[in-house]
Amino acid sequence: MTQTDEHDGERRDFLYFATGAAGAVATGAAVWPLVNQMNPSADVKALASIRVNVADIQPGTQVTVLWQGKPVFIRRRTEDEITAARADDADVDNLQDPIDRNENKPGLPAIDANRSLDENGEWLVMLGVCTHLGCVPLGDGAGDFGGWFCPCHGSHYDTAGRIRRGPANQNLLVPIAAFDGDELVIGKED
Repeated sequence: MTQTDEHDGERRDFLYFATGAAGAVATGAAVWPLVNQMNPSADVKALASIRVNVADIQPGTQVTVLWQGKPVFIRRRTEDEITAARADDADVDNLQDPIDRNENKPGLPAIDANRSLDENGEWLVMLGVCTHLGCVPLGDGAGDFGGWFCPCHGSHYDTAGRIRRGPANQNLLVPIAAFDGDELVIGKED
């Protein structure tokens, strides 16, 4: 083997490695935009969570806010509303939807303590969207069970947002929510 043959082999190896590296960089440059476009945009990230000051909400009143394009009911319940909701807890297995729709505590029975946000049951936070066809239920004691009534097709929800009668077959959804001082944070903060 001559020195020229040895030199050609090193040069060939270098060209193989250089071509492979250039191909890997080109592939990465082509694939990165495709992967990156799957990340949420800034406007979507901004809607991931909202903060609502709840310090001035009086017992027996409800505030409706918009989160991710949907109404969210924030209700500060009275002792009578809490008592009415907890009276039905013993019969939870006979409800239309005995499993809670609470993203904070998934898969638990639909008793009032699992649906309310605090231990004493004063705060109830739910998506204000009927689980039948997406209409917005009327609140403030509407319907036959003192909670919410959907005027579109006649679904009745009790004071804990559980479906009691009508075509809806699921309880009102409880989104991820938590208190931070006087503010209620709805959704996940990053």
